[in-house]
This record gives sequence, C-alpha cells and structure tokens, in this order.
Amino acid sequence: MKEQQRIPSSKVERATRILKTGAKVGRNYVTHYTKRLFDSTVERSELDKKNADDIYDELSQMKGGALKVAQMLSMDKGFLPREYTQRFAQAQYSAPPLSGPLVVKTFRQQFGKGPHELFDSFEMQATHAASIGQVHKATLGGKKLAVKIQYPGVADSIQSDLRLVRPLAARFMKIKDSDLAPFFQEVEERMMEECDYQLELKNATEIAAACSHIPNLRFPAYYPELSGPRILTMEWLEGEHMSEFKQSNPSAEIRNQIGQAMWDFTNHQMHVLGKVHADPHPGNFLMTQDGQLGVLDFGCVKVVPEDFYKAFFSVIHPDVRNNPDRLLDTTYKLELLNQADTEEDRQFVLDTLERFLKIVEKPFYSSAFNFGDSSYLDELYQLGLEVGQMSDVQQKHGGRGTKHAIYVNRTFFGLFSLLNELDVVIDSSDRYIMKMEL
Repeated sequence: MKEQQRIPSSKVERATRILKTGAKVGRNYVTHYTKRLFDSTVERSELDKKNADDIYDELSQMKGGALKVAQMLSMDKGFLPREYTQRFAQAQYSAPPLSGPLVVKTFRQQFGKGPHELFDSFEMQATHAASIGQVHKATLGGKKLAVKIQYPGVADSIQSDLRLVRPLAARFMKIKDSDLAPFFQEVEERMMEECDYQLELKNATEIAAACSHIPNLRFPAYYPELSGPRILTMEWLEGEHMSEFKQSNPSAEIRNQIGQAMWDFTNHQMHVLGKVHADPHPGNFLMTQDGQLGVLDFGCVKVVPEDFYKAFFSVIHPDVRNNPDRLLDTTYKLELLNQADTEEDRQFVLDTLERFLKIVEKPFYSSAFNFGDSSYLDELYQLGLEVGQMSDVQQKHGGRGTKHAIYVNRTFFGLFSLLNELDVVIDSSDRYIMKMEL
C-alpha cells in the first residue's frame, strides 16, 4: 500500500477536503440518475460503491475523527448499505500508512531519539494502519514488540472533524442536527481519550489484571519506559485476525472456545468492573489455532455510570420486564421518554421497546445460544431499519435515549456481530443481571 507523506492538519484544509468529497458524491448522483434515464437496469449498488470509494479514499488520507466515524459506521451492518460498510471496514486496520520520515519525526519529538536508537530492530513499514495510529514491529533484548504510533495532529483535529461530520450524519439518519449534539459530545470525549496513550496504558494494564482469571484470554505486556502520549509499546502477540483465522477452517470446538472467552470478557467488564473495552471490531482481536483470544487496543474504554447501568440492564430483569409501571419508569430514566410526550408518543416508544427487548434478551436466557444463525442479527437490524424509516418517527424520536447508551450498545452489537462471524454456539446465560439490586 502506498505510504502517506503528510496528513492535512489545518481546519481549513480538512474542511475543504470534506466539502470536495461532498461535491464528488453530488456528481456521482447526477451521473447515476443520468445513466438511469437511458438504462433502467443500472443498479443503486453501483452508486453506493462509487460513493463509498470516494468517501473512504478521502477520509483515509485525513485520518483522525473523520476516519474513526467511518470505522464506527462499518460496524453497524443495519445502518448503511453493504457497499459502505465493506469499504469503511478497511479503517479498522488497513488505512494508508505514514511514511518513514514522519514515523522518525514522531519518535524524535517523543523521546529525542529515532526508533533504531531505542530498539534492536524496527520495521519502518507499518503492519497495520487505522484511524488514530499505526503499528510497527520491533525487537528489544530478544523480545518481539508492537509499537503503536499516533498520527500527527489527530487529537487537535477531532473536535473540528466531528463538527463537520455531524450535519452529514444527521442527514443520513434523518433526524435533527441538534438532537445529535449530546451523542456527538460523547463520541468526541471517547475519541479524545483514544488519543491519550498514557490513559490507554493505564486501562490496558488494569483491565488485563482484573480479567486474568477468564479462561483462554491473552493480553500483551506493556512497556511504560518505551511509551508516552503518542507512542505505545507492548508485547507482540501471535495470532490471526478474524478473516485469516476463518480461512484455516478451525473446528467448532475451537471457535466456541474463543467465542465463550469473548462473551465472558465483555460481560465481566460490564457487570463487575463498570468499564468496558468498547471497540469490538475484528482488528482488535487475535485468535490462535488452540483457541486463545488475544485482546488489543484499549484506547476506547467506556466507564459506565452506576445509575445508567442499573436502568439499562434492569429492562431485561423479570421484576422490571414484567411490571408495566416499573418498565415505564425505567424508560424515563433512560431518556427514551420525557414529560412533554403525548400518550401516542409514549405508546409508540413502549411498543418499540417491547419489540426490541423480545429480540435483545434472547441470548441472556440461553445456555446454548447459536450466534452463527444470522436470522437473530437480521431480525434485530431489520427492526432498527423499520423504525428508522417511519417518516413521522424520524423527527420526533430520532434523538431519544441517554448518551451513555451509545458505547454500551456498540459494545454488545459489536460483540454479537463478531460472534456471528465466528459462527459460535456458547453459554450466554446471564450470571450478573439477576443479582442486581433494583
């Protein structure tokens, strides 16, 4: 892949690039509908693919917040057409890497030395490049290391990038831009934390220690003396990403073992630690042929407030789930309803919540849930699309819910998608919710 010599850093340059991309997309629409006038067989997928290519190509050069949003969207298979999610998924670990001189410059700014002065060996060609940073192989004292380097100017560009992207997101989602403001504030806070590699070092070591008892989990050791605000050095974990792992045709037993570790890891963090690795995309996990799961990248960790946690998970607790008054009270706590709502509004939200709960709660009450059966996720995504396409709902209900739900929902829907792709049957029965103090 061709290396990138520089990253656009000024607000004006980044805004200009986004506007230029918007103009490309506009021209693609004109071209598409002109073709349709003369050939009715031209499919919408052709337009979607062209738009996805143009948008990704520009965002991948910009890096930072804009590319991170594309990565997040790629995880939601029910939100964008398949052509977009497939293209944007490249933001997870295969964006264009930085050139060697920029890598050396970053090291000299951080440590006053180049990488070859700090390590016995250092590969200048990145092994993975994503939205916030890229990873290089290195060795020191006979040990293989992974060195993550943050792109220059990423932290400084996040706020302005999100301000540029928010109106586009509102248009895609067909809701008011103002309704998105608190949710984008939450995204901005998490992204700024992802740019703090010292915070990531702290989260990684704490969560790894707290989850060390879970079978078949592996975490890299970290090297604080070779880490800083923009460079993070850790042990190189051996393993394969999802696509490579599946190509080896692992047995159901091995896949289920990894899937169980993934499920137990997520739920222990959520229900016991009160904070969770909230970036569950394939690029952040490694799998081995003997059924071990390596967990990478603790940049995005969501701390879950206690009051939100109780309200969010109590909706599938029988004492709330089967009590209309308590369920109604909980919908207000989750900001799905407010005092200005009409009776019609309230009934719509409650009916929709009931439909979602009937789907979402299924794994939590099954000792052998088949995530490999795609009908489960299809049912969940289809309901989301159905609700989102109701014209009278888009404006009135589009911005509902507390901002804390963004990353908790993302964590579980991302987990469900990974388990589906891994094609596993696991014990997903609840071990925590029934013990909650309501």
